[in-house]
Amino acid sequence: MQRSFLLYFIITTVGIIFIGRLFQLQIIKGSNYDPIHNSAVKIVYDYPERGYIYDRNNKLIVANQLSYDVMIQPNQIKNLDTLEFCSLLKIDKEDFLKRLQKAKNYATYLPSVFLKQLAKDDFAFLQEKLHKYHGFFIQKRIIRKYPINAAANVLGYLGEVNQSLAKKSNYYQAGELIGKDGIEKQYEHFLRGKKGKKYLQRNNLNKVTGSYKEGKHDTLPIQGKDLTLTLDIDLQVYAQKLMTGKRGGIVAIEPSSGEILALVTAPSYDPNLLVGRKRSKNSVLLFNDSISRPAFDRSLLAAYPPGSPFKMMNALIGLQEGVINEQSTFYCHHGYRYGGKSTDFMGCHCGIFSRPVDLNSAIARSCNSYFSNTYKRIVEHENNPSKGVDDWHDHAASFGFGNYLGYDLPAGSPGLIPTGEYYDNAYRYSWNGSTTISNAIGQGEVLTTPIQLANFTAAIANRGFFYTPHILKETNKKSIENPKYTVPHKTTINKEYFTPVVEAMAEVFKTGTGKYNQVEGIEICGKTGTAENFIRNNGIKIQLPDHSILVAFAPKDDPKIAIAIFVENGGYGSTIAAPITSLLIEKYLNGTISEKNKPREQRMLDLSLQDIYDKLIQKPQEIASGTK
Repeated sequence: MQRSFLLYFIITTVGIIFIGRLFQLQIIKGSNYDPIHNSAVKIVYDYPERGYIYDRNNKLIVANQLSYDVMIQPNQIKNLDTLEFCSLLKIDKEDFLKRLQKAKNYATYLPSVFLKQLAKDDFAFLQEKLHKYHGFFIQKRIIRKYPINAAANVLGYLGEVNQSLAKKSNYYQAGELIGKDGIEKQYEHFLRGKKGKKYLQRNNLNKVTGSYKEGKHDTLPIQGKDLTLTLDIDLQVYAQKLMTGKRGGIVAIEPSSGEILALVTAPSYDPNLLVGRKRSKNSVLLFNDSISRPAFDRSLLAAYPPGSPFKMMNALIGLQEGVINEQSTFYCHHGYRYGGKSTDFMGCHCGIFSRPVDLNSAIARSCNSYFSNTYKRIVEHENNPSKGVDDWHDHAASFGFGNYLGYDLPAGSPGLIPTGEYYDNAYRYSWNGSTTISNAIGQGEVLTTPIQLANFTAAIANRGFFYTPHILKETNKKSIENPKYTVPHKTTINKEYFTPVVEAMAEVFKTGTGKYNQVEGIEICGKTGTAENFIRNNGIKIQLPDHSILVAFAPKDDPKIAIAIFVENGGYGSTIAAPITSLLIEKYLNGTISEKNKPREQRMLDLSLQDIYDKLIQKPQEIASGTK
């Protein structure tokens, strides 16, 4: 009797366990069940169209095209004729084994890319035969297409998700595409959309027989959001043409909004080079080019001495600190002597000799002596150089110098605006204004990026405030309401002190260093600059051709564009940077270049500095002999 009871008890208990388990699987977990581990189920991802990208005038600059990848799921491979399969894919056995091992290292039960981006002919041929090879299938994928060869540094590119990221992510699979730089990276969450899933039932011959559970678990893809950038692609293309044969960066900003109109690095590359099966080969060439560095965004990352445009910063600080006023004058004797040695002399080419120089003339003619005296007064006016430099630093920082600015692109460099502590450590507390006098003219330790200088120029155009520069304007045609980009940042300089500086900047293009680059009907305010450039070769300091710099905004009384240009080894700011600036301003404001300025345009389009760059690599001493 006891034995019968025990037997009934065991049978009843086992039955309850089975019923409970079935209830758990079918009822409780049924709605969330992911059949990914079921070898009889094939999962096909339905990739959404990635969001399109337009410029501020609704011109399409990034589109999509179809691609076909061969996918692999290692735990489903069986009875594979390796040699036949390799012949079909046009790869050798060694390559096959490497790809197979990579897939196994990722996950044996998850699909990953085995061979990416087949040609259409290969896809059609392979699709008919692939059912014979268990564990392999074709996956349609969306890749990028660039109708306009421009702004590669802004747009970025797509690259494959690596195994490390895929294992951490609950969304990406190894081999899928993800934004790697620029807009594609910064706004990946907008652009990618959401991929759908289809679960397909297979028979023992690996052939699909229909939807798994009548599509109960299937999901539809959601298309990525379209983006409208602040970029003016026509201005971008034109600026890139003008920078052909040159190295440097150009940034143009709309002062009233902080919207980036152009963001140029030179040299650059065709964004289509990083699309398709040649992407890996081309990326090696582009990213390993350590000479011309086409993948290095000089507009955001290159930190240069700002040269003479920084004199306006010192003028504003001097006015704010009360060490100069609009009528203050200093004498210039072909330069400024700051020590007792014969070498302690800062030469000047302002052309004003043994006469008092006022603020307007100092900016218009770029007088080194005026701003050296001004800087020395700023630093030493409380007999505490360390505190004086700290105050000077804080004023400059309020314009965005020395930090990343907070723009919506993933690349950046803070540049450098030294502090009192910086010099205390460097000179062991034994220094004064003369020790750091090169800061007066934007040399010394001061380093700025083109976007920082453009932002500085926008702040002057606005007479004391700026908006954080940004590149995104709309998503799906809806404006971005982000206070980060719509709330103005006030500088530490009072509004009234900008008036004499703006007037002097206008004089630059009337009678000063930019007078030969005027544009009829447009009052340009600007400042040319020439930054010295040195390298060390075998321990010897060699002076190389100077960098050509210019900052400007226009029109004077209702600014629509603020711009900063660096041309590496371009010489005087008035010879290269100034004509390029005036052409860009005319192009943006008038839409075309006048017949009068066509020769200027052609001269800049034809001008190449490649011979100088080649010599700088091969024989720097040889070219240095021709510098001033």
